[in-house]
Amino acid sequence: MGRNLKSAEKLKVLILFGGRSGEHAVSLMSARSILAALDREKYEITQVGITRAGEWLIGDGILEALEQESLKGFNAVTLLPDPKRKGLYRITTRNGDEVIDLLTAVDVVFPVLHGTYGEDGTLQGLLDMAETAYVGPGVCGSAVGMDKGIFKDIMRANNIPIVEHVLALRKEIRDDIDSVASKAEASIPYPMFTKPANLGSSVGISKCMNRSALIEGMMDACQYDRRILIERGVNAREIEVSVLGNDQPEASIAGEIVPAAEFYSYEAKYHDDRSQAFIPADIPDDTMQSVRELAVRAFRAIDGAGMARVDFLLDKDTGEVFINELNTIPGFTQISMYPKLWEASGLPYSELLDRLIDLALERRSDRDESIHEYRRTG
Repeated sequence: MGRNLKSAEKLKVLILFGGRSGEHAVSLMSARSILAALDREKYEITQVGITRAGEWLIGDGILEALEQESLKGFNAVTLLPDPKRKGLYRITTRNGDEVIDLLTAVDVVFPVLHGTYGEDGTLQGLLDMAETAYVGPGVCGSAVGMDKGIFKDIMRANNIPIVEHVLALRKEIRDDIDSVASKAEASIPYPMFTKPANLGSSVGISKCMNRSALIEGMMDACQYDRRILIERGVNAREIEVSVLGNDQPEASIAGEIVPAAEFYSYEAKYHDDRSQAFIPADIPDDTMQSVRELAVRAFRAIDGAGMARVDFLLDKDTGEVFINELNTIPGFTQISMYPKLWEASGLPYSELLDRLIDLALERRSDRDESIHEYRRTG
């Protein structure tokens, strides 16, 4: 499977970045790194920036415009769910009416969209309807990987160790926050972590040492999502593994993050250069083997495809390993662990991008083998 285009023909790759998410700024950083590394001899690249309000725009300098939040003079574009009308369409106004025209064909979409409306299965559903190849897991894998509550349920069902937690709804928190706090305290000791169920990059995460901090953390988290996770804090080392592949995924060597802050917060990840990454992680061989195997098991359990970064907590006191989360569109900045772990495992950044694009075409080819109507046999 993979590419079936003539070797001399450039593959038309659409890079999507920005988006309606608390991780909008991280997406722009990832996109800048990817665009700098993609081989222009192999790919004809189209850049589409999605504003915080959800508008899709194209034009020279769209990435810089999103960074500066200066968006005048760019053309609106869209992808249609109709498989007979594949490609990127430009939206223009003629005689007071909006008109769409085909702008360019698209062979592969590379969504560099972290968080909601990009990593959670919504975009993947659109692309599946359009029968367009894209990098990363499908609707199911994306949605399950994004929702920390459902993800933990899937891990438990597959006997993959997780930390104790309580799930609360935003409505419950707003209606009776003390009852939610009491429920959490009845089953989880302090410290606790509060986090939105559907977000990444440590946005909206708080470490809570007492009830007042727990209440504040829940209120912060429920700004970002209607489902809030409250989980036991672990005196842990943060271990990460990158996974690559479709039906036969492989795991990189594991690395360790030593955050500049008390935990690996948004600021510690992207704005504090005191955070350190150690690759490979200085852990026993059996622990290294275990986290790599667990990463692949988790990836398979959610029907992953293409890529994922799997994050673990290694308890400093007991040596226990817990899976924390799985990111289906991990950060791709120059300092991001996903590409750094693969580089340390022998796969350079630009070759990693090539592999991901090939995997996207392979998965699309696999999907195309399925029929969409009942055919009687015999």
